[in-house]
Amino acid sequence: MSFAKAQELLRLAMMATGRRGVTLDDIVAEFGCSERTAQRMTAALQSAFAQTDYWIGDDRRARWRIPARHIAHLLTPSSDELVALAEAISLLDHAGMKQEASRARSLERKVRALIPPEQGTRLDVDKEAVLEALGHAARPGPRPAADEEVVEAIYDALKGPCLLRILYRRRDEDDPSERVVAPHGLLLGVRRYLVARDTAKGPNAKLQHYRVEEIYYAEALDQTFEIDPAFNLKSHAEKGFGSCESEKEHGEVIWRFRPDAAAHARRYVFHPTQKTEETVDGSLIVRFEASGHLEMTWHLYAWGDAVEVLSPEPLREMAPLRVGRRR
Repeated sequence: MSFAKAQELLRLAMMATGRRGVTLDDIVAEFGCSERTAQRMTAALQSAFAQTDYWIGDDRRARWRIPARHIAHLLTPSSDELVALAEAISLLDHAGMKQEASRARSLERKVRALIPPEQGTRLDVDKEAVLEALGHAARPGPRPAADEEVVEAIYDALKGPCLLRILYRRRDEDDPSERVVAPHGLLLGVRRYLVARDTAKGPNAKLQHYRVEEIYYAEALDQTFEIDPAFNLKSHAEKGFGSCESEKEHGEVIWRFRPDAAAHARRYVFHPTQKTEETVDGSLIVRFEASGHLEMTWHLYAWGDAVEVLSPEPLREMAPLRVGRRR
């Protein structure tokens, strides 16, 4: 079943949770299809959801119904729907309908409370992207340019998942070359990296990072593949300080923030694995395990001499002069 057909089937399942179920006429009107297609859709519904009830109503029309509890776990709201709800709340506020706005906020809190934790973070990121598109959020500062058609192809391949043909240029190459990769995820940050396996190197090849701005062409192929069951994008991302990851650099990082900067530093999450410790003099020690010394150096520069690099030695040597170093 294609991704689009699966979406239609789920949409039909949601329609069928109504008290009176769904009829062929309802399906024809909702999907703009023929009655024959509507019949095929109800057959697919009964095949996918064994709990589907079928009966002939008092109006002599066939009806199909699914108890809502059986598909509740499939009904996580999309980022577009969450943004639409936030927009509705804002409009109610501006219209002076405070009581209705309050009820809508209560509904939003209930909806978000039902979202599984592992999906909540992704929806927050998606929500930021949609808000940005609506003109309610902005990302100041420089960012690499990327072909939107390339980005769209990457998203399509990740949703498949399916293989992706790309035209990519490495730093040591003058011209881009074609390769077919198996995409496993996307790292977002100052730079965007596609995490993928080069299929030409075999099924056991290591995952590589491809800079999205250096992908000159991308096409999602019809050929699917199996995601490595041992791969976890969150764990993979935690190996790096930013979007850059290096096995050679990976290890413990220790920073010491001066007492006068400690309160400010406590409000930062420098890395998901970080542990903090307060010293007798009021300094804040931050420890975490990651790689990406260059990206760490860029961040440390903003703290000036308020932070001291205690470990590792290569990072301490890379730190700007105005960043404190242990003597």
